[in-house]
Amino acid sequence: MMPADLTIEQLAAETGMTVRNIRAHQARGLLDPPEVRLRVGYYGPEHVARLKLIQELQDDGFNLAGIKRLLDDDQATAHRLARFREALSETAEPSETLTIEELGERFRVSAEDAPQVLSRAETLGVLVGAGEGRYEVPSPSLLAVAEQVVARGVSLNEALSVFKQVELHCDAVSGAFVSLFMREVWEPFEAAGMPPERWAEIDETVARLRPLATEALVAIFGHRMSAQIDTAFGQRMKRLEQGGG
Repeated sequence: MMPADLTIEQLAAETGMTVRNIRAHQARGLLDPPEVRLRVGYYGPEHVARLKLIQELQDDGFNLAGIKRLLDDDQATAHRLARFREALSETAEPSETLTIEELGERFRVSAEDAPQVLSRAETLGVLVGAGEGRYEVPSPSLLAVAEQVVARGVSLNEALSVFKQVELHCDAVSGAFVSLFMREVWEPFEAAGMPPERWAEIDETVARLRPLATEALVAIFGHRMSAQIDTAFGQRMKRLEQGGG
C-alpha cells in the first residue's frame, strides 16, 4: 500500500474539491479518516480514489444519501457502477497531436483557407486546439478517412459537412443502443436487487454492447449504402438514356 502523504489541502488540489467538501464527506461517513502523524492528518491514494468515485456518482445523478448506501454495500456496487460507466464510454483508439503545418500538408489546405477550415473542424470535434499551432485529433481513424476522401477530389469543407450529418445520426443510434441496454438489461437487474450471482452476466453484456452495436450499425449501413448507390446511379442512367445529360 502506498503511504499517505497528502495533507487535506493537497488532497483538495488533487481531486478538485474544496477542503470544506472533503470534511463534509468525512462527517457523513463517505470518506475514511486520515492517518494522523504529529497531529496532522495525511491522506493516501485510497482517499483520492474514493473522492473521485463520489464525484463520478454525483455526475451520474446520485445524491449523497444514495452514494452512502452504495459505498456501504459489501458487494462493491459503487465500484462496479463506476467500472460499467467507464467500459461503456471508453474510446477505442488513442488520440494524436499534429501541427498546423502537418494538417495543411495532409489536406492540401491553403494558408488563406486554413483558419476557416480549422475552426469548422474544431466545432465538429474532429480537431481540438492544443495551443502553439498544434491540434489534438480525438479519432485519428476518422481523420484518415477524411484524408482519403479529400485525396479523391472531395473538398474538405464538403467532407466535414457529411461528417456532421453522420455524427448526428450516430448520436441517435448510439443513444438507442444504450437506452436498449438500460431498459432491457440494467433496469430489470436493478429492480431484482442486483443479485450477486448475476454480476458476471452484466459484466459480459457490458463488454459486448459496444462491439455488437458496431456490428449491427456496419451491417445495416452496408445494406442501405448499396440501396442508395443503386437509386442514385439508376436515376443518372435513366437521365442519360433520355438524353438529359
